[in-house]
Amino acid sequence: MAATVHRIKVINDISDLVPILRAVDSPVKLQLVQRLAETWLTLDDIQKEFGAEGARALTSFEKMKLIDTRWVTREGRRQPVRSYHFYYSTMNIAITSPLAEISEVLAIAAMPPKEYEKLERKIFEAVGVEGKFFSDVAEELGMTPTRLKSLVKRSQNLEYRGHRVERFQPSESEE
Repeated sequence: MAATVHRIKVINDISDLVPILRAVDSPVKLQLVQRLAETWLTLDDIQKEFGAEGARALTSFEKMKLIDTRWVTREGRRQPVRSYHFYYSTMNIAITSPLAEISEVLAIAAMPPKEYEKLERKIFEAVGVEGKFFSDVAEELGMTPTRLKSLVKRSQNLEYRGHRVERFQPSESEE
C-alpha cells in the first residue's frame, strides 16, 4: 500500500484566500472537497454522487490547482480514466495585512455572482487575447493590486502567468 503524501498549502498572500474560500462556498463543493480529501474519484464517480455541480466544481478546483490527478484502470474499460484527489492535506495561513485589504478580499470571495461577473468581464476585455501586464491592467481599470489579484484568483476565465493576466486556456487532456 502506498504511503500517504502530506502536502501543505502555504498561504502568505491575502489574495490566496479567495480560491480557498470559493472552493467551499456551497454544500456540494464542501462535500466534494471532503470526499476528495479522503479518496480518489473519477469524473463519473463525481457526476454520480454530486451531479453537474460537482463536475463544474471539479473544473474550478483544477484551475485553482487544488487537486491532484492520476490515471487508473477500471474493470470493464479498455483505457485508463483520470482520477482526482484533493492535493493538500494541510493549510498554513500566515498573513499580516491591513484591515482594508482583508475586508476587500473577503468581500470579493463572498460577492454575488452577477456582481462578480460584471467585474470579471471588464478584466477579460481589458487583457484581450494576448494578455497584459498585471500593473497595466490594474492602472487601466483603477483597481488596487489586491483587488485585481483577488478577482483574477476567483475567475474561471482568467489566470496569472508570470507578471501577466491572461485569459484561461484549459490544458488539452484526454479523458
